[in-house]
Amino acid sequence: MPGPDMELSDFPLINACLNALSGTLLLAGYVAIRRGNKKVHARLMVSAFVVSSIFLGCYLYYHFVIVLHKKYEGEGLLQTVYFAILISHIILAVAVVPMVLRTLYLACKQRWEKHRWWGRRTFPVWMYVSVTGVLVYLMLY
Repeated sequence: MPGPDMELSDFPLINACLNALSGTLLLAGYVAIRRGNKKVHARLMVSAFVVSSIFLGCYLYYHFVIVLHKKYEGEGLLQTVYFAILISHIILAVAVVPMVLRTLYLACKQRWEKHRWWGRRTFPVWMYVSVTGVLVYLMLY
């Protein structure tokens, strides 16, 4: 299904770039709201959601349609670190989806007090997932 100039082997790098972009947008959104710029914050967070959704689609396509997994080649302490990061990343990646959806829903409904409460919990988890997604890529490739 990739385009004429795209190879299946490009997907891991594309996914890592989408994760990095999502993390960058999240951080910029955090800075915007800390500075009181609600409109910029809203645009950045919606952008992070869109980029993360594109990532999820690419990730699922690549890993469940094309390649089930890639084996980690490291040994010893690095292998332990890799699996600790990978396991925490996977668990939190699953957990963050409903958190993000809830946080966005509350913003759409303008239920600001609850949105802030959820946002303070969702942001660090979402950021961790974005950053560790890039780390997992770097450790594998």
